[in-house]
Amino acid sequence: MINLTILYTSDIHGHIMPINYATNEKTDSGLAKYATVVKQKRKESDYMIVVDNGDLIQGTPLMTHYVKEHMNKLNPMIQAMNTIGIDAGVIGNHEFNYGMNVLHAAIDQSHYPWLAANIIDKESNQPKFGPPYLTKIFENGLKIAIIGVTTHYIPNWESPDHLQGINFEDASSTLQKWVSHIQMVEQPDVLIAAYHGGFEKDLQTGEPTETLTGENQAYEMCDLEGIDILLTGHQHRKIIGDRHGTLFIQPGHNAVTYGEIQVTLEQDETNHWNIINKQASIGRLETMDTDKKIVEDASYLEASTQKWLDQPIGNIIGDMTIRNPFEARINKHPFIEFIQKVQMRASGANISVTALLNNHATGFSSTVTMRNVVSNYMYPNTLVVLELSGKDIKEALEQTATYFKLAVDGRIIVNPAYEDPKPQHYNYDMWEGIEYTINVANPVGNRIEKLSYQKQPIKNTATYSVVMNNYRASGGGNYAMFKGKSVIKEIQKDTVELIREYFDTYTTIEATVTNNYKVIAK
Repeated sequence: MINLTILYTSDIHGHIMPINYATNEKTDSGLAKYATVVKQKRKESDYMIVVDNGDLIQGTPLMTHYVKEHMNKLNPMIQAMNTIGIDAGVIGNHEFNYGMNVLHAAIDQSHYPWLAANIIDKESNQPKFGPPYLTKIFENGLKIAIIGVTTHYIPNWESPDHLQGINFEDASSTLQKWVSHIQMVEQPDVLIAAYHGGFEKDLQTGEPTETLTGENQAYEMCDLEGIDILLTGHQHRKIIGDRHGTLFIQPGHNAVTYGEIQVTLEQDETNHWNIINKQASIGRLETMDTDKKIVEDASYLEASTQKWLDQPIGNIIGDMTIRNPFEARINKHPFIEFIQKVQMRASGANISVTALLNNHATGFSSTVTMRNVVSNYMYPNTLVVLELSGKDIKEALEQTATYFKLAVDGRIIVNPAYEDPKPQHYNYDMWEGIEYTINVANPVGNRIEKLSYQKQPIKNTATYSVVMNNYRASGGGNYAMFKGKSVIKEIQKDTVELIREYFDTYTTIEATVTNNYKVIAK
């Protein structure tokens, strides 16, 4: 009888050091601490597999600064994973955010294969970034197979320029094909499926928890035969369960937690290893010391990042701080108006769409540093100007109005679907350059009232130029009305850079509010 330990991370999002870059406070997170876990488990385990499940190379100011200023050096996330000694990585959707050159460089620098069986090169019709699966055979003959697949919904979010030359095949059907192949040809003792995607249905009832777009298919994957362990991610949830004999897990995000699976196996008279028990847990990093080598390897880039973050870039007259994110969405906030002005100046459009990206955004105080900018705007989004009809605008506003719901006592609250199973506050949009009212008392689909542009009612058949980020322009967040619309202009600079340029021009900015929209319930 032997024990196999499987450790895995998912949705690390650029977190190496145990630090919150917004506040510079220490945290119990990061690959530097996780590396210590892996070292300890290797000493304790008979056999071990270590996997990363995607969304590794984007998400912190460290990685933003690396891509902007230090691309001639080894990618720090890859350097850390090489030091940890993982067996395989999986492509996540955020791996594409910085473009194909950054992704290819990361893969080339890796001492391990990247698995994405359903991301296909258009010319060769083969998996683009590495083998679809790998097998690892230990000295006692124990054979482990790991297959990787990625949510195929990526083209609905990512800039087309970052996806040239590749096709995304259905993740679930691709997984089924390769699982059948692996079981027939490789005959592994344990088959692990690593899926950068999450669960589309309630784990208890089977009822859909989201519109079934194909973004998340893990519930469906549990019905496939031949998978012993399903590693999931993408949704940033903490989940453990078993369905039809498939043990599944999702380990959270930002290297705060990690997944651990213990598998007990026994060898039969034919020398085949049989699973007699498997169980999963989610570990935390509070008691872990940092790994000295990983800290040392990242130290130069960390020091350079901190210097960059502390640069003052401008000043605010008035109050642009966010104290209550819900209030900042329901009532026009000067920080939101500032972002709209940045987008309109960069694009020349008279109508702008933006969102408060999460509930941790704090806005700007009197002195603005790069730390303030990247803390409020953490995604490397670029801008797109679309030609939209009045009908498109009305439909988009009706979609954004689903963010709200009426409580029993008549208060306006956030629709629970935007908070569970995954927070999606970034999918509530606020518009500039038009006037409108959201009446939450009305039925969904009929909540937009008094919609006008330059004091005139918006007409369904008229066309308007509207600037928004590339994620929204591609239809991300269930904004299907934007997909396939004519592109008037693309601004190939990310929003952090555009904010910096805005401060370079104006230096001191007054906090202003133009009350162009209302959210009511009557």
